[in-house]
Amino acid sequence: MESSDKIVETVMVGSYVEMETEGKPKTMKSRLSQLFWHGGSVYDAWFSCASNQLGMVSGILFQLFYGLLGSWTAYLISILYVEYRTRKEREKVDFRNHVIQWFEVLDGLLGKHWRNVGLAFNCTFLLFGSVIQLIACASNIYYINDNLDKRTWTYIFGACCATTVFIPSFHNYRIWSFLGLIMTTYTAWYLTIASLVHGQVEGVKHSGPNQLVLYFTGATNILYTFGGHAVTVEIMHAMWKPQKFKAIYLLATLYVLTLTLPSAASMYWAFGDMLLNHSNAFALLPKTPLRDMAVILMLIHQQFITFGFACTPLYFVWEKAIGMHECKSMCKRALARLPVVIPIWFLAIIFPFFGPINSTVGSLLVSFTVYIIPALAHMLTFRSATARENAVERPPKFVGKWAGTYTINVFVVVWVFVVGFGFGGWASLTNFVHQVDTFGLFTKCYQCPLPTPPPLLNNTTVGPLPPSYHRR
Repeated sequence: MESSDKIVETVMVGSYVEMETEGKPKTMKSRLSQLFWHGGSVYDAWFSCASNQLGMVSGILFQLFYGLLGSWTAYLISILYVEYRTRKEREKVDFRNHVIQWFEVLDGLLGKHWRNVGLAFNCTFLLFGSVIQLIACASNIYYINDNLDKRTWTYIFGACCATTVFIPSFHNYRIWSFLGLIMTTYTAWYLTIASLVHGQVEGVKHSGPNQLVLYFTGATNILYTFGGHAVTVEIMHAMWKPQKFKAIYLLATLYVLTLTLPSAASMYWAFGDMLLNHSNAFALLPKTPLRDMAVILMLIHQQFITFGFACTPLYFVWEKAIGMHECKSMCKRALARLPVVIPIWFLAIIFPFFGPINSTVGSLLVSFTVYIIPALAHMLTFRSATARENAVERPPKFVGKWAGTYTINVFVVVWVFVVGFGFGGWASLTNFVHQVDTFGLFTKCYQCPLPTPPPLLNNTTVGPLPPSYHRR
């Protein structure tokens, strides 16, 4: 098929079709576009995975454990994607103008009921994942400029995040993913070094979670942190050689652990139990130019990268629902995408509880979307001897081939259902309800410090207390 810039040839590589570009010499414009905008290499996929899953400061053991579990289920999703795409392309289905998504993989392999379940969980998770990033933007900027409350900042950043409607697909995240990795690396090492330089606060306590609610709330926060592969299929589809994805998520997770583990250990050493009442670690560190730089970098990362990563699959689903997915006009597609941003904006204003909403989403949505459903789908897809015999990619020997794979999958399903969804869901909902009872919905400034009361004169205040002094 010939276009104005290049000739695209569809060739068989391995077990499925991949897109190659060749033909006319590249112009300077096309070279710059490929360098900064149109990326589909293994490096882009690694940047995407690594820059998108950096999260909260949490326990070391659970980080290692859920990092490994997350890498395993990302591997399962990649296997199912390759299986689905190979089967469809053997039927001469052309995906050059269509982005494959997870619910379509489930539909093609297991039927419409699995499609509906996958679509419901995935879209709800990505919706609230976008909400969390918008809340985080408002929370972070408040620690640079507290002249506006967090709710007002949410209004502002909701409008800013809407600019992601102009990013066509995950092909176009190359420069943002690369910069995002630099931004989060700086922020993580700033937290590590700044907390060590700051030293331990006076009377610091390291009692850890002294209640089951706190323990399982923290565990599900990490479940959410390493459950960032709800967009695995979209990232794979953006690659020129998707068969190379299998180890990418594991490598990305290993790099992320070099950032989260030092920052987690140093922050907890310095501030201890104070972290239980501060969902944003920046609130505990003194205001300095270096801290402001970390906040600004995280704002850029959250607004254009993490928000975009969570929202772009929703854009695709919405485009397909209204018949705009294959429209070549990006302006028309951007306009059609705007309704997706509105409910995200609204929910961020209603529920600005950053930490509690993380754990709630982790327990109720991430547990199924990126752990239980992929493991069950893999077992059911290859449950017959014929399916296993004809599988495009078979399990490696070091995991025990098919028997070992099924054993690991059963463990993942049982563990995440009982610990993540069961205990985690109970703890997260309990904590979430407590936040609503304490602060109320539409709270103006969640976990903001109370203003200093007016000076006392003869044990009485001079005039009435300002409205802002009362608990918000």
